[in-house]
Amino acid sequence: MKNSIGGPGSVSGLMLRLGQCLFASASIGAMVSASGFSSYTAYCYLIASMGLQVLWSLGLACLDIYALKFKRDLQNPVVLSLFAVGDWVTAFLSLAAASSSAGVTILYSRDLDFCSLQQIPCSRFQISVAFSFITWFFIAISSLVMFWILGSV
Repeated sequence: MKNSIGGPGSVSGLMLRLGQCLFASASIGAMVSASGFSSYTAYCYLIASMGLQVLWSLGLACLDIYALKFKRDLQNPVVLSLFAVGDWVTAFLSLAAASSSAGVTILYSRDLDFCSLQQIPCSRFQISVAFSFITWFFIAISSLVMFWILGSV
């Protein structure tokens, strides 16, 4: 089978995984640097979702590095099914976490003007949410590629 762009065991797939890991880590870092984030459930859910994404992406990036270094083919139906299901699960979790956190951030910063009244660092929340949406974009690309490859096997 021909190597697909973004598929497992390819350089482009490795770049997608590293992008997911990088932006999920940046989202966690921005959120953790804001004081008082743990008081809000949506932000804790975002941290948990991005933490899961870092672990999943880092694990698959290591597998991609192994496949590239030793010239292994990862394009068999069992491995592709595992990748596709894992990518879809993390994609849904990441989109839900990013959307709920964005809703809370907009509510507090624009609608209630809660950030200026309570001295909450809403700009860090906004940066973290932006990074989480970028992470989701990379996950969406990866999950669609996996689904496409799995359908062609």
